[in-house]
Amino acid sequence: MRIRLGRPWRQVLPPRWQDSCRWRGTAALSAGALPSLAFPAPSLWWFAYVSLVPWMLLVRAAPTPRRAALDGWLGGTGFMIAVHHWLLPSLNVFIVVLAALLGLLWAPWGWLVRRMLGGVVAASRVAAALLVVPSGWLMVELVRSWQGLGGPWGLLGSSQWQVGPALRLAAVGGVWLVSLLVVAVNTAVVALLVVDSARTTAATGVVACVVVTGAASLWAPRPAENGRTRIAVVQPGIVEDADARFARSEALTRELAGHHVDLVVWGESSVGHDLATRPDLARRIAALSRLTGADILVNVDARRSDETGIYKSSVLVGPAGLTGDRYDKMRLVPFGEYIPARSVLGWATSVGRAAGEDRKRGTRQVVMTLPDGLRVGPLVCFETAFPDMSRQLTRDGTQVLVAQSATSSFQHSWAPEQHASLAALRAAETGRPMVHATLTGVSAVYGPDGRRVGSWLGTDRSAAAVYDVPLGEGTTLYVRFGDWPVPGALAVLVLLGAVEGLRALRRPVPEPAAPHAHTDRESAEPPGR
Repeated sequence: MRIRLGRPWRQVLPPRWQDSCRWRGTAALSAGALPSLAFPAPSLWWFAYVSLVPWMLLVRAAPTPRRAALDGWLGGTGFMIAVHHWLLPSLNVFIVVLAALLGLLWAPWGWLVRRMLGGVVAASRVAAALLVVPSGWLMVELVRSWQGLGGPWGLLGSSQWQVGPALRLAAVGGVWLVSLLVVAVNTAVVALLVVDSARTTAATGVVACVVVTGAASLWAPRPAENGRTRIAVVQPGIVEDADARFARSEALTRELAGHHVDLVVWGESSVGHDLATRPDLARRIAALSRLTGADILVNVDARRSDETGIYKSSVLVGPAGLTGDRYDKMRLVPFGEYIPARSVLGWATSVGRAAGEDRKRGTRQVVMTLPDGLRVGPLVCFETAFPDMSRQLTRDGTQVLVAQSATSSFQHSWAPEQHASLAALRAAETGRPMVHATLTGVSAVYGPDGRRVGSWLGTDRSAAAVYDVPLGEGTTLYVRFGDWPVPGALAVLVLLGAVEGLRALRRPVPEPAAPHAHTDRESAEPPGR
């Protein structure tokens, strides 16, 4: 069959092949979206351990490595759209473009799945796949976790935020180790389904995952409880006007008088004016501090008086006014708070609610000390997705992690629950309690083991709530050793590359075929005889 230049590629394929390509593309997109059901709001955490199986079965059966990479790309696109679907009102069709670009990261993973599990698979290759396939997935999560590519929202391991053994595993190796475990179980299930000769190896892999998790639960260092603190969260609800929002937060804070709290936390953007230019607002907050007997951590979203730009800042106010403790948000939300390469992508403001002006970034993390000596480490909104930030605050001496957030733009989506669940992972990783305070819900508090303290304040609530928060002491293995699963996964892939390279060098080069020797009689035969 000859292919004419310029013809669409589908036109050179037989009709049945064209139908197969359409089917595979749709199936890959759909299969890639399935893991999103393990995250809040559905929270089918158990589904994470089999959610990759349909996608992996499709990829391993791809007719060519190139097709496997394409299925990986399409599945990654489906996953990114599903996990971030709540951004659709803000980004509109641009979310599809972003998802397709990020989905490319899964193309090598698709090739890797086919390489390890495609065709006739020996038991030794299944054993290698239990390490290689999860390591490849982790590299994808690592690259897309870079802030410029959207950050670590929707890491597969974070779907296990309410599972006790998984939280213990997070204390050992962070959310990265949990992701490795989840993908390893999916890989073993695929092998159990399609590789008859290696079912014992696959079953052994599942048992190994259970043993590792159990060992982490039993023997990994646990944070010891070291006293308690009473922290109040003020959630005003949906109030569009900045002054009215301030007034509502003020009224709710007055209700805390007599509750003997140690800290009151307002949500992100709870103050819409720079307190240096509005001393009247600072005085009103100071009066609330005297009334409640506690310092108040507010969040200012405003242009600075020195005209350096707009910052989002956690500001501590005490009975005498501003204490001087301030943290400026360092990691901004792409398109929501700034537009990457605005000169190129600035058109995004015309198709969605992208930032009209870039917010300014802070330069360092801050630990604030309350009058009673309690050390608090603030994070703002999106920053709770980054495990390295909470780890650094813990290493700097933080006793309580405090996040100030606002998800009012996504009130009726999965975003508020997804965001609140991230605090459970950060608490478990660091062995420090975490308070997640929002303007409009969901607000939540977690103890040093990642377990929920009290009840959530849902998106339908406008209230102030007091939590009796247990404090933790000691150092988790994750705080001590950091993201060690990442270089471990990289080492596995490097070893795989070395083995494949040696095999290629040892593979014998086929000798050229000898020319056909003609006899004199054959040469003498007339043509056509």
